[in-house]
Amino acid sequence: MPGPFAGCRRGGALSRPLHSPGVRRIALDAGGLTLSALLAEPPGAPGPPRATIVALHGGGMNASYFDGQAHSSLSLLTLAAGLGYTVLAVDRPGYGDSAQKLPDGQKLVEQAEALRLALRDFASGHPLGAGVFLLAHSYGGKLALTAAARGLHDELIGVDVSGCGHRYATAPPTLDPGLSGSGNPRLNWGPLRLYPPNTFTLAASVVAGMPAWEATEAARWEQVFPEVAAGVRVPVRLTFAEHEAWWRHDAEAVSELTGLLTAPRLLVEHQPAAGHNISLGWAARSYHLRALGFLEECLQPRPVNP
Repeated sequence: MPGPFAGCRRGGALSRPLHSPGVRRIALDAGGLTLSALLAEPPGAPGPPRATIVALHGGGMNASYFDGQAHSSLSLLTLAAGLGYTVLAVDRPGYGDSAQKLPDGQKLVEQAEALRLALRDFASGHPLGAGVFLLAHSYGGKLALTAAARGLHDELIGVDVSGCGHRYATAPPTLDPGLSGSGNPRLNWGPLRLYPPNTFTLAASVVAGMPAWEATEAARWEQVFPEVAAGVRVPVRLTFAEHEAWWRHDAEAVSELTGLLTAPRLLVEHQPAAGHNISLGWAARSYHLRALGFLEECLQPRPVNP
């Protein structure tokens, strides 16, 4: 039986990126390395944004994951920009414009440094508003937590991660783990009814090969997570989809996970009627609004002790 990506090819007309109105592609200087990104800014806003959301895609995807085109409700970029936020969805090192220079990608600590430099470049020409908020999916969640633990930015106010835990429920992902239909789509997508029609027709502009370093480091995440978790000093929200199959999210695993994170505030939530790729499914708007609600809470003034 053909997978959900049957007939979906990379290259050619079907793989040309499609972006929502108001979303534009930019380049960022990460210390001599060029990273591509998608940018959406509040329409017609005369002043700075409420805050800046930096969105980090997962393995085998690219920044277009956050600008889903199968339905008008999917795009995080247009939703958040309409609510007054700047959204910068970055193609992580090894993807987009850096893929040719970094065919094997980078280690997580190297990606964290590249992200820090890219954000510094972005901030030199764009107001950040009240702070920087990381919103990340799957492997991007590993980068978000690693970057937060390593002091990404002085104005980092929070981290929101979906599709990333600390204990695998199956074997760690290998190169191109089914994202293009060559592997087990159940792990990445769950029931196909969770996604709008045309999702897999349009997905050629979203999927990408997983760089070798990511497959290598994926197997080590369970060992390095405790050290990463201990270094995060901003509020964290973790979301597991109802049909999440990559990660354990049972009560025992969640209890262990929360015990390792030392964030000043920690939320673990479950998104109903969703598969691993939440932001491409019907649950995208609900998840994005919940993430933005968490961001609003991170923006609230901190109480001052008398």
